[in-house]
Amino acid sequence: MERYINLFDFNQKVDYKIEILSGLTVALALVPEAVAFAFLAGLPPLTGLYAAFVMGIVTAIFGGRPGMISGATGAVAVVIVSLAQSHGIEYIFATVVLAGLFQVAAGVLRLGKLMRLVPHPAIFGFVNGLAIIIFMSQLDQFRNPATGDWLSGQSLYLFGGLVLVTMLIIWGLPKLTKAVPASLVSILAVFGIVWAFGIDTKTVGDMASISGGFPPFHIPAVPFTFETLQIITPYALVVAGVGLIESLLTLNIIDEITETRGRGNKEAVAQGAANILSGFLSGMGGCAMLGQSLINISAGARARLSGIVAAVMLLVFIMFGSSLIELVPMAALTGLMIMVAVGTFEWASLRTFGKMPKSDLLVMVLVTLVTIFLHNLALAVIVGVIIAALRFAWESAKRIRARKRIDEHGVKHYEIYGPLFFGSVAVFNEKFDVLNDPDEIVINFEESRVVDMSAIEALNKLTERYNKVGKKVHLKHLSKDCRRLLDKAGAIIEVNVVDDPTYKVAVDQSF
Repeated sequence: MERYINLFDFNQKVDYKIEILSGLTVALALVPEAVAFAFLAGLPPLTGLYAAFVMGIVTAIFGGRPGMISGATGAVAVVIVSLAQSHGIEYIFATVVLAGLFQVAAGVLRLGKLMRLVPHPAIFGFVNGLAIIIFMSQLDQFRNPATGDWLSGQSLYLFGGLVLVTMLIIWGLPKLTKAVPASLVSILAVFGIVWAFGIDTKTVGDMASISGGFPPFHIPAVPFTFETLQIITPYALVVAGVGLIESLLTLNIIDEITETRGRGNKEAVAQGAANILSGFLSGMGGCAMLGQSLINISAGARARLSGIVAAVMLLVFIMFGSSLIELVPMAALTGLMIMVAVGTFEWASLRTFGKMPKSDLLVMVLVTLVTIFLHNLALAVIVGVIIAALRFAWESAKRIRARKRIDEHGVKHYEIYGPLFFGSVAVFNEKFDVLNDPDEIVINFEESRVVDMSAIEALNKLTERYNKVGKKVHLKHLSKDCRRLLDKAGAIIEVNVVDDPTYKVAVDQSF
């Protein structure tokens, strides 16, 4: 069953059976999630299903990470719900189109490399928070859809039992065979049990009807005015940011699992194109889905085919198979998503308590909490990056040192070690004794680096202080950009033959 397939730019060795069955499993799991996220955003169910199809097919074919699944997501739904309530569904479509344009621009400008700034504890926190959200979202399935009360008695035992059967199959079947995806087997098995014994339990159809046609094309019916742009731009920026952060973090996680490398900037362009098309095809937009991607990868899928199959089968369900899919027990899908949550959670991160630096633990816990309680993945990651950056700046600020010596000519040398930047300026200034130093001093930056404008200003002021008391300062081994800025300070700059090395970022091959 193994073949080679070349879709656009990836040569992938494909097991057709695994890819097709995995795609079918993902399609089944996409249905209730897409409907639930549409409800969360205050939109009709079909907007979520159409978004799942459009996002899935475009990113599966053109994206930068084969095997990753995209669709309507809770992160995007949380952002647009207030706009849907205040201005209606047409403004949502316009917002999604604009967000897609922002994402395409981010990919073209190669901003995907900014994900390198996200520290590992922040990724741990993001993943753990998302796992907890996935788990907690399944608890609503243990409520009566008519009254909203928690299930009890026989209804609870039947539903809970079916959930446990699903989880046991997903856990145990791979130990026996991996010929077919355990997730698909569990869904079919629970469906068979419910049908054979006539068990009265919740089904997909109890949530909403998924019957519909091909996504209709239309231009968002909003006024093409500057006022409209003012309304939708803030939402579009957040949707674009949340979508890219979740997509690129998911890409990194899948990279680690599969020990391969995706293309972040290419994925950003594909996500943007998918959102643009989604807005014109009555979809609510979306991004990569960690849970569904893990279902796909854990089933053995590694190529684009599984994502294409998932998207196409989802459309088939909507257009032709809605009556059958609506009979699938929610217990099977609930058990599947609980196992996804268990597999998503980074259990290894719990063993780091007491071993990692407290600042890293703070980043991990804080990102987890922000993800859980605010459902704002972009904010959670940004908070983690800021805390990690501040901690790095604080630690770097303490590393600056100055070795002092006076040579045979009575010239005092300050040999600086460590980065000079805004955080270390105060410590740097304490190293010098302007009044008691000899008439000539040399400040050597061979083992230091002048990083930012605060550092330049500190050097300006230091040279001015020495000049005021009639003393001569030589600044050695400064980079060319620093020397150009320091020329304005009137300092006497002596440059050695060996200047600062040229620092270059590794060439980005994300496209």
